[in-house]
Formats: sequence, structure tokens, C-alpha cells
Amino acid sequence: MAQSQPVDVRRVAAALGSRSVVLVGMMGAGKTSVGKRLAARLGLPFVDADAEIEAGAQLTISEIFERFGEAYFREGERRVIARLLNGGPQVLATGGGAFMNAATRDAIAAGGVSIWLKPEVEVLLARVRKKANRPLLQTDDQEGALRRILADRAPIYALADITIESRDGPHESVVDQTLRRLAETLGGAPEAGPEAARRRVEVPLGSRAYSIHIGPGALDTAGAEIARIAKGAKCAIVTDANVAALYLDRVRLSLEGAGLAAAAIVCPPGESTKSYAEFARVCDALIAARIERRDIVVALGGGVIGDLAGFCAASLRRGVRFVQIPTTLLSQVDSSVGGKTGINSPHGKNLVGAFHQPSLVLADSGVLDTLSPREFRAGYAEVVKYGLIGDRGFFDFLEARWREVFSGGPARAEAIAASCAAKARVVVADETEQGERALLNLGHTFGHAFESLSHYDSARLVHGEGVAVGMACAFRFSRALGLCSGQDAVRVEAHLASVGLPSRIRHIPGLDADAGAILAAMRQDKKVERGRLTFVLARGIGESFLARDVDEAGVLAFLEQELALAPD
Repeated sequence: MAQSQPVDVRRVAAALGSRSVVLVGMMGAGKTSVGKRLAARLGLPFVDADAEIEAGAQLTISEIFERFGEAYFREGERRVIARLLNGGPQVLATGGGAFMNAATRDAIAAGGVSIWLKPEVEVLLARVRKKANRPLLQTDDQEGALRRILADRAPIYALADITIESRDGPHESVVDQTLRRLAETLGGAPEAGPEAARRRVEVPLGSRAYSIHIGPGALDTAGAEIARIAKGAKCAIVTDANVAALYLDRVRLSLEGAGLAAAAIVCPPGESTKSYAEFARVCDALIAARIERRDIVVALGGGVIGDLAGFCAASLRRGVRFVQIPTTLLSQVDSSVGGKTGINSPHGKNLVGAFHQPSLVLADSGVLDTLSPREFRAGYAEVVKYGLIGDRGFFDFLEARWREVFSGGPARAEAIAASCAAKARVVVADETEQGERALLNLGHTFGHAFESLSHYDSARLVHGEGVAVGMACAFRFSRALGLCSGQDAVRVEAHLASVGLPSRIRHIPGLDADAGAILAAMRQDKKVERGRLTFVLARGIGESFLARDVDEAGVLAFLEQELALAPD
């Protein structure tokens, strides 16, 4: 077997510039042992964040937890890591929970290259059993606790720039692997900004698991990435006329360069493309292109193309593989992930479809610069949704950094990756929307009704705008029911307004519908069960829940009150 070329460690260290190498992962992952050896190879100092915290507090981590609680420790941990990252290039080992904090992740993205050390669970368990000082494992069922913590944290760890699948063996082999990956990522190039480092989020669904690649240039590497999972496959690119003019040639050249034959099927742009007629036309075109079960349907475009192409892939020959290449913010953070596919009916949105997971998602963050401000805002509504559902800290981050998300840079990449990780976590827990996954529909019961009553006219209302109004309505309705504080409802509306999104029904141009008509449109929502409405409501920001059997009289009264509000 040919030996891999040795890594030029000096070039790797030079390419790091002022950035640090930050090791993240579970307790027992070997961050300290690997970190010391890696630092020695790179000629950098090694720092253990936990050791710094203990030295500063003159207490052990366990004692800090016991005396002051986890929240106090996490805030102190955040401050210590921020200080260390400002101290020049180093190899920094962080505690197991540090990367869960959005502000800490943002600081690491700005000042370092993050590496997730990911040993197998059995290896972790064997290591942590040797130590009795793990505060979160003070239980008789250490294995169960460890597995629960890992399941919760893995989608966030996967946001790291590099993932190292380490085995139970010599630490030097892990160091060698880490250096090779650093060399590949940095390329020995001059210091680059955090946006240049790609991110990867895993969707662990067993035999149907797939990766989400996030970063600039994903269009140009599409052929190589698809060839890894489908060598020699035929591909059919489904796109729309607008996206085709911008990106079809780039993707086709990338596919052909990787030895993949590529046909193209171009659809009209707009929501009306999610129709029975286009579904039939695209399916027939795929059959004519001789796409077979082991071939690949490539969805190149926004949510409309992703939903349509995915449904065609799910139906053709009872299921062929497909790859999502989303080109809008909305599709990158929402519709491309999770396997929901479908078309619209005259009776409502997305009423005909199937669950069909993609084999790969390639989200090129560079293409977002070509979006109109309105399109970007509409996608941002879905980003906000993830904070409102279950991550108040992420909503705080968006309130503070939304301008950078809009203009580009580390905050944009962080927001996209965090959104994908949040959705992946929910999809893994409830793939076919029998329970928890329905939380992703926050604002959608209202929003889909508004879209239907606007006849899916994108000149008046696009999906993200409908969701924005719907989320604001959901929080105001929750306030009206006594579930949510008025302060949180006001914060939601204020943030949506600050980025230029609509937040009231009267903000929808030309919507001439009374409360009864809106309620009737809601009854066509997919979440209706035996004629009873189901809403996603909230007890506060980051505390959404599924409410079944909501009283229709209360909904009607709320809608009448909303319609009576002035637009501003």
C-alpha cells in the first residue's frame, strides 16, 4: 500500500497565522493527550481551558458545579475561552460542554480552527470510568448518561471545521490524522478568514445517514462530492430557468469533470412549479434520461425545486437517490434538510408528497450574495425560527449579530450551520413528523393559510414572509392564551421588523380575507387531525410546544383582533 506524503508541519503552522487550533468533543475524547502532542509538533503552546478555570477559581470543576451550578460554570467557561483565544496561536483543549454555547462557538470561529475528536462510545465509556470527577456522570447509569449527552451534543460538535474519527489506539496516530486534515483544510495558504473554512453537519439516520457541506465553492466541488457516493452514476439536474442561467453550467462541468454524465431539466421559476403538471413532466423527463435507482437526481435551486425534484426522485422507480444543492438561504437552512418533498394542491400547500431523504446536501454559502434583499430576508425568517423553537441563546445571537449574518462573514456561516444542526437534531428524533418534528412548523399554520389566500403570488407574499407573520401571530396568540409573556412576544415582533420582515396580517399586500376565511384555510393544514387544529405555540422564546385541539372559537376571536390592528 502506498504511503501518504508526510505533512509539512511548518507550512501548517504558518497557514494558521494568528489562529489557534481548538479541540472540542466529549469528556474522555483525548483532547488533553492529543492536544499536548499536537502542540509539540506544531511548535505552539498547549492550554487546557478546564485547567485554566480551576486555577483561576482555586476549585475543581466538580466543586464549581456543586457550589454554584452549571449555568455559573458555563458563563465563566465562556469568558475564559474568549480570553485565551485573544492570547495568540496555541492548541486549546476545551471542556465537553464548551462548544454548546453559541457565543463560544462564534469566538472559536473568529479566532481558531475547531476540531471535533470523535471516538466511539465504547472508547469514551472506558476512559471516563477511570475518573470519578465528571460532574455530569455522577449517576449509577454512566453508559446511559453518556449516550444521552452524546446524542444531544453530536449535531453541535459536527459544526466544527474538522471531524477526526479517532479509534482506541496510539495518540500519535490521531495527531498524524489531525495534521493531515489541517493541511488539507488550510492548504498552506496565507491566513484566511473563518468564512473560508467549510463546515459539515451530519444527519445520522443509520443506513440513510448523510452529510451537509456548508461553505463557499460547493458548486464547483459538487462533482467530486457526488462521485464519492455514486461513482460512475448518471445525473439529472433539475433546476429552474433563473438558477440555470447562473449556475447550471458550473454544476454540469463539475459533474462531467468527475466522470458523471449529466442531463438537465429546466422548470419555470416560482411556486406554481410545485404542481401536478410539472411533477408529471419532470418524471417523464427523468425516465427519458434513463435515470435508474442507483443514479442521482440533483436538485439545483431553492425550496420549490428541492421539493419538486425530491418528490420526483421519491416516486420514480419507487425511489431513486437525490442530492440537494440549495441556492437560497431558506432552502439551505430548512427545505433541503430532512427529506420532506412534495407539491401543492389547489386545496393547500404541500398536501401531496413523501418523506425521501437526500443522499447529500451541498450548501454553497457564496451563492447567497446573488440573492435579492427580499429573498435573503425571507430565508432569514426560517433561521429565526430555530431560535424561537428551542434555543433562546441562538435568538440572542441573532438579535446581536443579524447585520453580520446579512452582510456575510463568520456570523452567516455560524447561523447556517447552527440552523442545519438544529433541524438535523429534530429530524433524527422524529423523521416522519409524528411528534417533535412538528415544532419545525412554528408559524406555518398561520403562514400557509396566508400563502393560500394570496394564491401563492410571490409578488405579494413569499414563503418566508408568510412564516414571519405566522411566527409573530403564534407568539401573540400564545400571549393571548396566557402562555407567553408580553415581553417575549414584543421581542419577536421587534426583531422581525428590524430586519425588514412583515409581522402582522395587515402587512400582507392585497390580502382581502376575513377571520372566517383565514380559519377555513387553516383547516387544510397538514397538521389538522380529524378536523381538529394543531398549532405550535410558545411559553417563551426557545420554549415552543405542540398544542392539539386548539379551540376554534378562540382562534377566530384572535384573528378578528389581529385584523383590527393597524399595519404599523
